[in-house]
Amino acid sequence: MIMKRYNIIGLMILVIIGAYFINSAAQVPPVSQAQTPFLTPEEKRAQRKNLVVKEMNADAKGKRQWMDHLTVWDENGYKLEEIEYAVYGQRERVTFEYDYSTGRCIRENVYNDKNKLYRIRKYEYNDAGRKKIQYNYNPDGKLYSTKVYEYSYK
Repeated sequence: MIMKRYNIIGLMILVIIGAYFINSAAQVPPVSQAQTPFLTPEEKRAQRKNLVVKEMNADAKGKRQWMDHLTVWDENGYKLEEIEYAVYGQRERVTFEYDYSTGRCIRENVYNDKNKLYRIRKYEYNDAGRKKIQYNYNPDGKLYSTKVYEYSYK
């Protein structure tokens, strides 16, 4: 009797995992594995056009499910919004603004669990296109802090 129960549970787990992978494979655009590490930023953006990614959590028994994270890209493949959820609802939401001539994110607006703006991040980039400085502002526009990025090779 115990052996049957374990076999049934094991079979159920395999069915769930198989359904997940079949569903996931059907939603991913075909890209050869050899190409993936070598995609240009433009090719990566092309794959993300109008993409919405939902990350879901479930309790150990699979009876209760809730959204953990939601990411939305626009028709040009730029990230528009990222929302992190807790069991009670939205935990934090970030919206993104870009300099489309360079393709770089120049501003992030960070909202709290009540969807109230509480932080603004603005970025400067170096000549290589990497982040140079992040400026953190309060909603009133007052500079709160800065983060300086330093890049070096071993």
